[in-house]
Amino acid sequence: MSCDQTYPLPQVFLVDAGGGQQCPDQPPSLVPCWSHLPAQGGADRRRRSPGGTGLGSCKALVVLMLFLLVFAALGFQAYQIYKMQRELRQKQIGERKHTWVNNAGGDADGAGRSGPPLRDDEDRPAAHVIGRVEKESFPTVLRWESQVGQAYTSGGVSYQFEDGALRVNQTGIYHVYTRVELVFKGCSSTSSFQHSVSVRREGQLSPLTLMRAHRAGFCPQLPARSWTTESYLASALKLHAHDRVYVEVSHPTLLSHQHYTNFFGLYKI
Repeated sequence: MSCDQTYPLPQVFLVDAGGGQQCPDQPPSLVPCWSHLPAQGGADRRRRSPGGTGLGSCKALVVLMLFLLVFAALGFQAYQIYKMQRELRQKQIGERKHTWVNNAGGDADGAGRSGPPLRDDEDRPAAHVIGRVEKESFPTVLRWESQVGQAYTSGGVSYQFEDGALRVNQTGIYHVYTRVELVFKGCSSTSSFQHSVSVRREGQLSPLTLMRAHRAGFCPQLPARSWTTESYLASALKLHAHDRVYVEVSHPTLLSHQHYTNFFGLYKI
């Protein structure tokens, strides 16, 4: 049996049960149709499906956002720690200043009065000198040790050994303090002494007294007993550039030989 060969598309043959070929009664459709889709074509479409690509992009975006949140939290915590450390440091400095000021008129052994409060600025005009043990001469204008133990000078303040003075190089308000301790071996009801702070200023012929204390009546009732007493002076004073501040005591031979019991200092407020 012959079939029509005039169709340009591939021909479709029908095979009967006997194995013979039959020509279709109607011309074949232009597009063949299968009852089942090819397995390979379906797999290709699944690989090229736009839904799968979008799901991967969403996952990557979520992971990126999680990383950003973690880094932001770490940065915020680091800033909070830095802020707390700075506030704690400022609070400690303020407490030290407050403690030193409150102890300015404290107990007799001079605890808490050894020097000016701490400050971050090392160029601040300040000085703290301690008692010098005299063996030959005992001048009423006291001499000090400026480079022993906790003694120091800074910010342009200098110690003048020739007259026992602290010389300032800036005009301003200064906190000036001094303490002396005397040991009376034959203390009586008439025992007394004076303790003063004075300044030598350019243009003035005579020194200017800044502070003075007169101590009396500190001995016990029993006569001829040894007795230790002290005097502490402190005040906020205006000093001029090149002023020389010094300390006097009326009985220098009775001064205690302990370095930390006698001291003198100042610092600019």
